[in-house]
Amino acid sequence: MDIFLNTLHIVAFILVLATLIPLANIDHWVVRGFDFPRLQIAIGLTLTSVTQAGLMLAGFDSYVSLLIASLIALAWQLRWIMEYLPIFPKEVKSLSSKAGVPIKIMTSNVLMTNRNANKLLELVQQYQPHVLVTLETDQWWEGQLAKINAHYPYRVACPLDNLYGIHLYSQWPLHHQQVNFLVEDDKPSIFAELETPIGDRIRCHFLHPAPPSPSENEASTERDAELLVVAKDLAEDTRPILVTGDLNDVAWSRTTRHFRKISRLLDPRVGRGMFNTFHADYWCFRWPLDHLFHSKHFYFKCMKRLPNIGSDHFPLYSEIVYLPEGQSANDRLDVTQDDHAWADEKIAATDAKQSDVPS
Repeated sequence: MDIFLNTLHIVAFILVLATLIPLANIDHWVVRGFDFPRLQIAIGLTLTSVTQAGLMLAGFDSYVSLLIASLIALAWQLRWIMEYLPIFPKEVKSLSSKAGVPIKIMTSNVLMTNRNANKLLELVQQYQPHVLVTLETDQWWEGQLAKINAHYPYRVACPLDNLYGIHLYSQWPLHHQQVNFLVEDDKPSIFAELETPIGDRIRCHFLHPAPPSPSENEASTERDAELLVVAKDLAEDTRPILVTGDLNDVAWSRTTRHFRKISRLLDPRVGRGMFNTFHADYWCFRWPLDHLFHSKHFYFKCMKRLPNIGSDHFPLYSEIVYLPEGQSANDRLDVTQDDHAWADEKIAATDAKQSDVPS
């Protein structure tokens, strides 16, 4: 029993420490990496806290202070992930009527070295999205996806062999489309205005910033700056807006919450689920890296994590409904001057400029 108790205490201490590390205002990947597994840490804290409490009630020696610390850490983790649990109020309303223009969007990080293109093509055939965004697509993938070109006459292509190629396929007309390099010279994003069947145009940004990791950027600075410089440019825009892609950040991170606050965009997952898209190969280590945010002009219809296509990401499929009069939000995060100041500090650490964001 002593070995079990010691192991339990060590695990609980590590989980508490893992909760404390992200509080440091440090952008290094070692610190920012602890933003990702908040759900897993919360589950671990729940199990260790229940076990500690049970052993104490049974008369075994345990550390009351460690149990209290574990419960505080659990409450802190739940604070970040709570809104992505089904018990939380929904941020985006569902539409019960048949009004509006349905828009089907599929986002897929294909993993550049993956050669199972047919699996993605089968999903495209099955769901027939109006807009398809592919990430990590190189020249080989562009050739494989040419099979759907007849169904997607409007396209933007940026094939790269550095894991950051990006392609946009649309059944609806695109206007003012651009490939942009907002922060890093080899990390593109796509901007376009999507014309709906009723003639209205939607401002769209398709993003794939690099993550903080030992094999990419040592710090999250570049990723944060790209998300926040786009958010700043969207802040005062009253037009219909869509932002989607692999943001290499979890929905509950400080950066993504600031993105939502400043841009005034809505997250249809709030109150509905996490829709964890990464990592496809490890069920116990998954979190939401692929995102869809939109303005108040859209209502929720459905969202699905699609089957594995051989990538490390699952494709994400979303259906939303566009209504020109808008007002789909139940509630939104409030933005403060401190939020803007924090974003300005992150952006100033790079060469990113708000004027570089196409609008």
